[in-house]
Amino acid sequence: MSEIALIGKKIGMSREFYKTGQSVPVTILKMETGRIIQVIDKNKRGYKAVQVGFGKIKSSKLKKSMKGYFTKKNTEPKKILKEFKVNNIEDYKEGNEIGIEILKEVKYVDVKSKTIGKGFAGVMKRHNFAGLRASHGVSISHRAHGSTGQNQDPGKVFKGKKMAGHMGDKFRTIQNIEIIKTDAINNLIYLKGSIPGSKNSDVIIKKAVKNIRKLTMSEKIEILEKQKKTTDKKKK
Repeated sequence: MSEIALIGKKIGMSREFYKTGQSVPVTILKMETGRIIQVIDKNKRGYKAVQVGFGKIKSSKLKKSMKGYFTKKNTEPKKILKEFKVNNIEDYKEGNEIGIEILKEVKYVDVKSKTIGKGFAGVMKRHNFAGLRASHGVSISHRAHGSTGQNQDPGKVFKGKKMAGHMGDKFRTIQNIEIIKTDAINNLIYLKGSIPGSKNSDVIIKKAVKNIRKLTMSEKIEILEKQKKTTDKKKK
């Protein structure tokens, strides 16, 4: 299996219904076909990798150096360039296109995207603090975080202390998300549950790193249908 990832856009959320009556919440991603721009050899850089370009961009928005780079590679300009380390560079050639077909036999994926930005948030919203007493004795500091300092030794606030600050707008990876179904004609992937990011945000999707042994939804439903058939036969 390829180590190359794909980039898609988060369209939104929906539900997938099964014959057994179960409904599963799904996130729909519109995948983009990537083009191999460069195959990186170990002798040149010390590692084997493949550079893939995603999305369209006007040549007027590119810098001179990037214009020259794309003309040298004989390809149309790409908005996003990503490098992926691979075991065998012989499997890839410059100019080849990569699409949803690389995830055809994959059951679980890892997803990376940027979370929704919440702006400046207090500790109650950002870190689930309880806040101070909302009764007698507390003056205009009901939602404050309280004391953050130490004694004279060390006499400072440690790095990483949970305090108010900028919330969200950070890259987050969620592992072991199940692929419910794929639509190769429309380049759509249906993932189980929710993923970080707002609508139309870019999402990086690749094969799950971990070896997962749990059953998928379709496998669970097959087992349920077999059990129903056996019970129906016994009743007869």
